[in-house]
Amino acid sequence: MVWVAKYVLLATQIEENLLLPKKHNMKILGIGNAIVDVLCKVDDEFLDKNNLTKSTMKLIDQGEFKSLLSNLNIEETISGGSVANSIVGLSQLKNKVGFIGKVNNDKLGKKYEEGLKKENVNYLYKTKDEPIPTGSCLILITPDSERTMCTFLGIAGKINDTDIDESLVKQAEITFLEGYLWDEGEPKKAFEKAILHSNKIAMSLSDLFCVERHKEEFLNLVKNKLDIIFANEQEITSLINASSFDEVINFSKQLNKNIIVTRGEKGAVAIKGKEVFECNAEKNLKIKDLTGAGDLFAAGYLDGMINNKNIKECLIKGTELSSKIIQKVGARI
Repeated sequence: MVWVAKYVLLATQIEENLLLPKKHNMKILGIGNAIVDVLCKVDDEFLDKNNLTKSTMKLIDQGEFKSLLSNLNIEETISGGSVANSIVGLSQLKNKVGFIGKVNNDKLGKKYEEGLKKENVNYLYKTKDEPIPTGSCLILITPDSERTMCTFLGIAGKINDTDIDESLVKQAEITFLEGYLWDEGEPKKAFEKAILHSNKIAMSLSDLFCVERHKEEFLNLVKNKLDIIFANEQEITSLINASSFDEVINFSKQLNKNIIVTRGEKGAVAIKGKEVFECNAEKNLKIKDLTGAGDLFAAGYLDGMINNKNIKECLIKGTELSSKIIQKVGARI
């Protein structure tokens, strides 16, 4: 009986070693909305006519998505989503990364999976037939290079805790989440499970309207659950109801966190404990499209972190990638 017990234990250990990657085999695991981005150029009149607020993200249903798309010319379609964009950027920098996001086993879902695999991202969701189509996002680019997003979440918005394999979360050095994931009930359970089992957790606040919808919950996450927080100045100012950026700095110093704030032409700031680090924005850029600027900034910053760079070097890398992406259309380097 003792021999049998030892054999079973040994067999179990072998099976686990074969089936599961080693701990920290992945540098970063991204969990977010798996969305196919549809890029279109529009003028301000189109936004006004359709009651869209420039530079924000609006959730729409499938009917509204089709209605808007019927009046547009498509420039490009890519496998998108905020955190997915960051994960692809990290992969392009030769880091081992993975992504979990929910798609349907439909045409767009297959395109999405192929798009990530093409970029050497380990796509860790097992696609199956779903009653709801794969999510899509209309990215409307105006002549001033600002982007306005209209998102039909589709099945992406139905990701839940059963879709998150805790063993994969435990293997990643950093798990990276997006604030957009907090917009519907089921994804919150996925979000919370990821936080519970992560070694270190990073999150992007994602969008001003997203912050304003979930201010109290986001503030609790920032204070009590997250290790690394990415935000632009508008988002973090709204989150804490600050009247000046000095208030943002003072708030951040009170937390033992790594808070990174992008400030457009004013550059970027990182607050780590009581220390404040700054990096100037690059000058004389030929800006074509601001899509993915924050996503690629996060990719550059996280690349620095997992490769043992100091905070200033992380800021410089984030700024470098962000500057590169805004000089082309789309969120891929």
